[in-house]
Amino acid sequence: MSKPQRSVTVRVPAKVNVQLAVGPPRPDGFHDLANVFLAVDIHDRVTATPGAPAAPGTPRVSCTGPGSDRVPLDAGNLAVRAAVLLAAHHGRDPDVHLHIDKDIPVAGGMAGGSADAAGALLACDALWGTATPRAELLALCAELGSDVPFALVGGAALGLGRGERLTGLPVGGTFHWVFALADGGLATPDVYRACDRLRGRSPVPAPAADPALLAALEAGDARALAAALTNDLQPAALSLRPALADTLAAGEKAGALAGLVSGSGPTCAFLAADAAAAASLAASLADSGTCRTARATTGGVAGATTIESHA
Repeated sequence: MSKPQRSVTVRVPAKVNVQLAVGPPRPDGFHDLANVFLAVDIHDRVTATPGAPAAPGTPRVSCTGPGSDRVPLDAGNLAVRAAVLLAAHHGRDPDVHLHIDKDIPVAGGMAGGSADAAGALLACDALWGTATPRAELLALCAELGSDVPFALVGGAALGLGRGERLTGLPVGGTFHWVFALADGGLATPDVYRACDRLRGRSPVPAPAADPALLAALEAGDARALAAALTNDLQPAALSLRPALADTLAAGEKAGALAGLVSGSGPTCAFLAADAAAAASLAASLADSGTCRTARATTGGVAGATTIESHA
């Protein structure tokens, strides 16, 4: 067991799904996926400090930053669930105060809640000195949600099963992205239900990673990656939020190599040729009237990382 710390801050990234292949519904209600994740340089920060619980067995949580008014501050918060799960794993009380500094869009299809859960696991593990082996942390991540393990790992990875079984992927360069942020959110379960409804009785193939997309990632080839971007949830997201079609059209008109709905939406992600093209694209989208705002960034980046630790 390592020495406990008195304050630990972890930075954890958002993600974009450069491929999201969705299989038919499973008996447990989930779907098998071939989910190619790429971590991007938009981060939340999770700080763990000692603190009395908000209620018996429930850590205290606070949140600041864009969209923080929509983040639950009770046991429904995934970061709180992460702290409780880690404490139970080690047979201790979850006596911690978690503060989340938001920058990842809330309910935007960029795994902000999952990122906060991964950040809380890493921060609490250092705060408590529990020194949980990496494999055990990843198993706890998988218990919390399909996207949580990738938030811990970062970089690029292929997720199978519900997306939680990860294989790291090589990335041969920096990819330039622009994210067009929408007002409001889309609930992931609603999008999956819409996907099943739209498919009806049509046969659905088993999901598999696209070799051309994996080769483009490894080569760092933005144009080849743009040609291979796919998201099986996009038709469902568009059916629930038709205005996203206008956002996608505006991005492509403004020079994006390609655009797609990020995960379950409603954020739209656009791939740009370089940093200058991304800056121009972000400005055009912000002025288009089709989104709340737009921001340029890069991927892939590291997963959850401790940036401050004070004894």
